[in-house]
Amino acid sequence: MGNKYKIFEKCISTVIDILLGLLIIVVLIVMGEAIFTIITHVIPLATMEELSVLIEEVATLFILLEIILMLLRYVKEGHHIPVRYLILISITAILRELLLAQGDGVESFFLAISILVLVIVLFVLERVKAFHKSDEEDL
Repeated sequence: MGNKYKIFEKCISTVIDILLGLLIIVVLIVMGEAIFTIITHVIPLATMEELSVLIEEVATLFILLEIILMLLRYVKEGHHIPVRYLILISITAILRELLLAQGDGVESFFLAISILVLVIVLFVLERVKAFHKSDEEDL
């Protein structure tokens, strides 16, 4: 029974790796399309609206890049995503929203507070990780 489970687990792992590879290709295509949009429609920057589109496209590119890096790390780490990467992607997405928030002070305040909370969580996770490493070194 254990041998069949190992074979099944290996097959599922292979299928997931193939699907993730396809997802990375799709994200790269979307990134290419975003770069093409920036080059063709935004680069002259004739109006403030085009500047807003440029900021939106660049922020989207950063989010897509973080997603690709997370997927690559997921495959490299043996199908495990560190929570740190999810938090960093969340911070990037919230920053994008904060950059695009147009004049609504309350919304901007709550977005900034959410970034602060995520940074605190990230700091606590790093401190706990360092604490566990020092305990292991003492043994």
